[in-house]
Amino acid sequence: MPALTPSIDIQRASERMATRIDWLDSRHSFSFGQHYDPKNTHFGLLLVSNHDLIRPDTGFSTHPHRDMEIVTWVLDGELEHKDSVGNVGLIYPGLAQRMSAGSGILHSEINATKNAAVNLVQMWVVPDTEKVRPGYAQLDINTELAKGGLVPVASGRGHEAAIPIRQQHATLWAGRLKPNERLTLPDAPFVHLYVAKGDVTLEGVGSLVTEDAARIALTPGLKLEAGPQGAEVLAWEMHARIA
Repeated sequence: MPALTPSIDIQRASERMATRIDWLDSRHSFSFGQHYDPKNTHFGLLLVSNHDLIRPDTGFSTHPHRDMEIVTWVLDGELEHKDSVGNVGLIYPGLAQRMSAGSGILHSEINATKNAAVNLVQMWVVPDTEKVRPGYAQLDINTELAKGGLVPVASGRGHEAAIPIRQQHATLWAGRLKPNERLTLPDAPFVHLYVAKGDVTLEGVGSLVTEDAARIALTPGLKLEAGPQGAEVLAWEMHARIA
């Protein structure tokens, strides 16, 4: 494994690979599907970060997953989840949702918004234990988000406000930042920052706008400031990486 050195790698929205078909507009932060770049397969423990717009009455029909922790974060609209172990959920903004694929699961994700696209970010991290029993969890954290700052969404590190994931080295944080709100990013060897809405200023980098991302390695304590219209951000804190 190559040695790790301090770095901040910015991925601009315009640089991301995209899948555009009649019912889906998806932008990929990492290699995904037919889009493959051997130099862009993951960061830390994060394998997938897709920003999807799914048109009304369409979506991902039933399909399989295995040995993956999948977290879905809806920005606008509603997404209906159904899976082969009997879980049914309606995912809306501020609802943390996680599916542990484990030894194998089938599921579908359909836009339940009748007159608009559902806007979401879906993220996959590798589990620390394979072939476990599949699982599902969801939790409304809107009250916590309204307080400002970063809120744990999904964590294997024991955060009380988060839904659990089977990865002891990772936590996903979300923030709905008020105009000009300031905060400090998590202290970890790997931090993946994604600007889901709005714009921010990142210390040492400058401006990041909607759908920009920063891959931060061994650079702790970076300051972040929301723009004059506020912002919604997602930050993965990761204390390990894929070998």
